Formats: sequence, C-alpha cells, structure tokens
Amino acid sequence: MPDAYILFLTGAGVLIALVAWLPLLLRRAPLSLPIICIGLGAAISLTPRIGIAPLPFAYPEITERLTEFVVIIALMGAGLKIDRIIGWRAWRVTWRLLAITMPLSILAIMALGVWGLGLSLAAALLLASSLAPTDPVLAADVQVGPPRSGQEDEARFGLTSEAGLNDGLAFPFVHLAIAISLAASDPDWLTRWFAFNVVWEIGFGVLAGWLIGLAFGWLTFRAPSDKSLARTGDGLIALAATFVSYGVTEIMHCYGFLAVFITALTLRHAHRQHDFHTDMHDVIEQIERVAMMIVLLLFGGALMHGLLSPLTLPDVISALVIVLVIRPAAGWLGLAGLKIAPMERMTIAFFGIRGVGSFYYLAYALNHSSIQPADRLWAILGLVVLFSIILHGVTVTPVMRRLDQSQGRDPDAFDRKIDRMGEGNDRF
Repeated sequence: MPDAYILFLTGAGVLIALVAWLPLLLRRAPLSLPIICIGLGAAISLTPRIGIAPLPFAYPEITERLTEFVVIIALMGAGLKIDRIIGWRAWRVTWRLLAITMPLSILAIMALGVWGLGLSLAAALLLASSLAPTDPVLAADVQVGPPRSGQEDEARFGLTSEAGLNDGLAFPFVHLAIAISLAASDPDWLTRWFAFNVVWEIGFGVLAGWLIGLAFGWLTFRAPSDKSLARTGDGLIALAATFVSYGVTEIMHCYGFLAVFITALTLRHAHRQHDFHTDMHDVIEQIERVAMMIVLLLFGGALMHGLLSPLTLPDVISALVIVLVIRPAAGWLGLAGLKIAPMERMTIAFFGIRGVGSFYYLAYALNHSSIQPADRLWAILGLVVLFSIILHGVTVTPVMRRLDQSQGRDPDAFDRKIDRMGEGNDRF
C-alpha cells in the first residue's frame, strides 16, 4: 500500500479540486456543496483502511479549534461582501433578527429542551444558544454576492448580516448556560455573567473590532500610495486582519467572533469602491470553502460512526420542530410590521441555516463545563444540522430563483456574467 503521507497529499489534491469545481457544477442544481461534502465524508469513513472515527466528543479540543477557525474565516468573508453602510434604518432587518428572532428562538428551543426532552435548564439553554444563530459558513447560497456585485436584496442582506452578528451575540447565552451549571459553587454567578460576559465582552469586542478595522483600513487604502497594503495585490491581507482581530480580542477575553465581523465591516468601509476588496474576498472565500469541506467530511464520517445513536424519537421530532417550526415562526414574528416583500420575509424566516457555528458553541461549552448528557446533546445538534443542510440545500436554488423572479431580476444574469468572463479568459 502507498505511504499514508502520499495518500494524504493525493486526497488533499482531490479535495481542493472538488472545492473549485463543484460550485460550478451545482450552480443551477437543487443540491448544495455541503450535502455533497457530507456524502463524501460518509463514503470515505467506510473505506477499510480509514480507522479513525471522527466523533466530536472523542476529539474535543480539535473540534473546538477547527470549527472556530472556519467560523472566523466565514465572518471576515461575510463582512467584506456587504456593500451597505451600517445604520439604524438601512440595517433594520438585521436589528429585528438579532433583537427579536434570536431571543425567541433561544426561548422556544430551551422550553422544548426542558419540557419536551427532559434536559436540565443548563443543557437546554446550551442547546438553544448553540442552535439559535444562523450559520455564516453554510449560508453562502443565501448571502449577498461578492463586493460590488449588486447581489444585495433585502433577503440576502438580512441573512448575511444576521449570520455575521448573531454568532457573537449568541455567546453570552452559551456562557449563561455554563454559569448556571456552576451556580452551586458561585453565588455571584448572575452578576459576574452580566458584568463580564455581556457588558465587557460585547462592548470591548465591538470597540476592538472597530479599532483594528480602522488600522487595517488606513494601512490598506489610506497610507501613502507607495506603502499601502492594497498595492501588494495580495488578498492574504484579509487573513491577517482576521487573525489579528480575533487574537487581540481573545487575549482581552472578549468576543472574537463579533470583533472579526466588525473589523471586516470597518475595513470594507475604508474605501468602498476599491477593487482590492474583491481580491481579499476571493482569498477568504477559497480558504473558507476548503476548511468548510474538511469539517463536513468529518461530520459525514461522524454520522457513520454513531454520532446520532443516542437519539430517541422525541429527539428526532424536536429536531424537525426546530428546523421547520421554531426558526421560521421566530423569523416571521421578528420581521412583523416591516415594509418588505412577503417573499423576502418568508425567505429570511425559512433560511436560518444551522451548521459549523453550532458545532463550535457546543464544543466550547462542553470543554469548559461538565454539562450533561454530552453525547445526547451532540446527537440532537448533529441531527438538526443534518436536517438543515439537507432541507435548505435542496430548496435554496429554486427558492432564491423564485425570489429573484418575483422582484423582476434575472436569476441567471450573474451566472452569465461569470460565464462571459470565463469565455474571455479562454481566448488567451
């Protein structure tokens, strides 16, 4: 048999080729890249020489760090894509989703966990706060297009901005679940949680993200022209901004997810029309897709090695309720009274995709507490993510095409533009 290292290189090459090719193949198909990744992971795990069972609770530290990396990359990518200047009125959909939809989702899932599944309050809150955020990693098909592409209707913008901000704003609820589990040994747990995990971590996270975004914005676009980072033409600058923003904020014990997205928005605002934003976005998108594919391959393998084995019938029913009832209802209520088209409201409410961010939150909490039953929590969360990936992956193409048509847009216009660019390159 070939050396394991050689097999690894071969597999990595195939993986990278698929990352580049599959999005083209699936552009108009009612199928998504995440579904293909999970299927590939399941098939690979059945290979006789693959002896590793990639269960998340078997490798808790790796699970936390790998999913953390994917999320921060996705947050930078999401922020760089948004053309709209942040403001109270311009972002009114976002504020509704954060202030109404996410808390309603957390309350509903927590109630379902306590009274429907018999979980403790801490376990139910942890499950709810892990499953409430819309995932920035797996929501690419319902997000806005690349910088200055014009693909920024209210539905795509709402889902992109929600995914960017709610990952950071769900973290206090994860910490609240941890605090509740430790309440017996800490009589001041509620005061400590509010002062540190809410006020300090959110406040400084936003401030640090803004300041770092200003610094990178000046270095990239405003520094003397012969010294500006934009002159390098190297989109890896966005990766540097991601790591610096996340690292500095986490060193100060604040929410790095929130800081990275704020950094991305601030960097995007530094010079909104500059072509270098496209270079940075393209690099981040490529890294994100490779990292996402790795996580989903491992997820597919975990499914084949018994990740869902602790499930009971109430768990399965609850997972369906979370995907089909709770998020759509909370999304619809959160946008009630807002002057947007009914089709856009329905799209935003329905496509609250659950994914890699949920994996991270659960891994983080279980690595920092003794909340139980860990294997059952992983099984329920894994099933919700699987349902979400399949349901949303199959419906995203027809629904988004229908949305474009309902607003008088040609759903194939952007694809034809890409095709013409490719044909132009073929001539050289």
